[in-house]
Amino acid sequence: MTIRIEGVSHLLLDIEGTTCPVSFVAQTLFPYAAEHLAAHLQRWQHDPEIQRLVAEVHAHWQQDPDPEAQALSPVADADPAAIVPYLQWLIRHDRKLAPLKELQGRIWEEGYSRGALQGPLYPDVPQRLRQWQAEGLILAVYSSGSIRAQQLLYAHSSAGDLRSCFQHWFDTRSGLKQDPQSYRQICRIMETNPSQVLFISDATAELDAASEAGLSVLFSLRPDNPQQDPGRYACISSFAALTILAPGC
Repeated sequence: MTIRIEGVSHLLLDIEGTTCPVSFVAQTLFPYAAEHLAAHLQRWQHDPEIQRLVAEVHAHWQQDPDPEAQALSPVADADPAAIVPYLQWLIRHDRKLAPLKELQGRIWEEGYSRGALQGPLYPDVPQRLRQWQAEGLILAVYSSGSIRAQQLLYAHSSAGDLRSCFQHWFDTRSGLKQDPQSYRQICRIMETNPSQVLFISDATAELDAASEAGLSVLFSLRPDNPQQDPGRYACISSFAALTILAPGC
């Protein structure tokens, strides 16, 4: 079934379960980062950015109420090795912690550059991204992964470097994806009215927030997605089934 959306000038896209299989993140990226954390922190321990990120993680651990996390007991915010067990625990529990996401992005960058990683986009995605960009739509990414990680995935995708298709990149430093205010802020940054933005995601909680903020929304229903019930939302299983008409068309 084809879905026709009118009056949209901006397209805001989730990644996992929308343009790329969820399994790539859970089964490839997360284990790769966990395996290479210790070596990366040791190699770059004198780098100011690494020192800043380690200090942020340690500060977060000090306020983490989970007894299991507290039992890991990092001993010093200046010691990268001491924070590794907590970082690996955060990865196992898929915690959306900004400094962790930045560390993962650094590690994944090394993996992509060596050819050990490649972003497996759904087959219908690359052609549609190029088409929508050529038609004048403004494309943006909003993912819980860091902006660095987002750009790496699209730079090293199965269809080549697709970064030029996107004009804006947003991660959780713009706010939680379940918070309507995050979407209002994103629209302000893109200098557009929420009513002219279409957001596509595989999570209904994110669609709830975006819809409350005034965005048009669609549920991404891919075969391997954990959430298969679109609830009250219209859904698509392929970008090929989506036609977008900009305002005035």
